[in-house]
Amino acid sequence: MPAFDIVSEVDLHVFTNAVDQAGRVIETRFDFKGVDARFEREALTVTMFAEAEFQLQQMEDLLRAALVKVKIDPLAMELGDVKGAGKQVKQLVTMQSGLTSDVARKIVKLIKDRKLKVQSQIQDEQVRVTGKKRDDLQEVMAILRAEELDQ
Repeated sequence: MPAFDIVSEVDLHVFTNAVDQAGRVIETRFDFKGVDARFEREALTVTMFAEAEFQLQQMEDLLRAALVKVKIDPLAMELGDVKGAGKQVKQLVTMQSGLTSDVARKIVKLIKDRKLKVQSQIQDEQVRVTGKKRDDLQEVMAILRAEELDQ
């Protein structure tokens, strides 16, 4: 019986490239000349360092643009609080990985409301959808792409 899994993962290699690209843009931008602003990445978290809070906002916009360029949804970004440390301010950005139970339940409910001949079940941080016909599974994929989910 055909099946597919619905997951929410961020490719670490692509994410690293996006963060590096945003860092290169900061180095070449005129409004960041002579400013100690940088990104530090560790796994799926990025710490943004800057001298002022408005610069952190600009860095966040640059990071979002870099993520969109490599086809990573910026809605997966979770921003932490801005913290001051001496002459610098920093902000932690965490990328969400895996489906939360609320989002998984919402996906299952969305599929069941359409009354298609498919079964969906939550397995850890993913949702598995099985059905007898591939056409039904492709219809579920189209529905999920059209729907705006939190993750």
